[in-house]
Amino acid sequence: MVVEIQKRPSNTAAKVALTGSEQLTSEGGAMIAMSGDMTVETSINKKQGGLGKRLLKGFSRKLAREGLFLNTFTAGSNGGDVFLSTSLPGDMEVIELDGSKRVKVQSGSNVANEQTVAMGIAWEGFKTVFSGESLIWLEMSGTGKVIINAFGMIYPVEVDGEYVVDTGNIAAFEESLDFSISKAGKSWFSSFLGGEGLVARFTGRGTVWCQTHADRAFGARLTPHLIAKKK
Repeated sequence: MVVEIQKRPSNTAAKVALTGSEQLTSEGGAMIAMSGDMTVETSINKKQGGLGKRLLKGFSRKLAREGLFLNTFTAGSNGGDVFLSTSLPGDMEVIELDGSKRVKVQSGSNVANEQTVAMGIAWEGFKTVFSGESLIWLEMSGTGKVIINAFGMIYPVEVDGEYVVDTGNIAAFEESLDFSISKAGKSWFSSFLGGEGLVARFTGRGTVWCQTHADRAFGARLTPHLIAKKK
């Protein structure tokens, strides 16, 4: 599978070239276009395990604010292309897994992955309740490529020690990193009046992928205009 990221960073699309009979799994609704002999099969969870287990994983993804269904694209005998994008304008990135690490992906940031990549559910505990983010993250493991997206530009940061990221600007991070939720400033007064509020403090060694915009903040700014227009 060869992935070409196009038109980045503001209106990015991923062109995925598959060899004959090669497969790709994506979130529902991510496809823009595909080769004519490409076949698509919709399922709840890549047909891993029994129906009950797949349903459980499907509803767990819903709790992580992802779609219930996944689409599996299978190329024809001569191979083919699939173009993928997302609902919000922004960047996309390819993460290569080699079997030695796991990557946790924030809600709404997963786009697609190779069949050799396993998708699980990661529970980050109640520390994320107060951050306004999802309690459940997607956990990617195995070998192969994972395509993620971001609202705005996406960029990786190599952490060695401690690094602070606003809770709304996390796209993904390696499992080798731990994080805690804390105030941005020295006091709660300065943190909230300064507009930063809560942040995630990552510790350890690994990569965190950040996005330049937060969809939650964008929605909060946009909503009053939509309500006024409706009236």
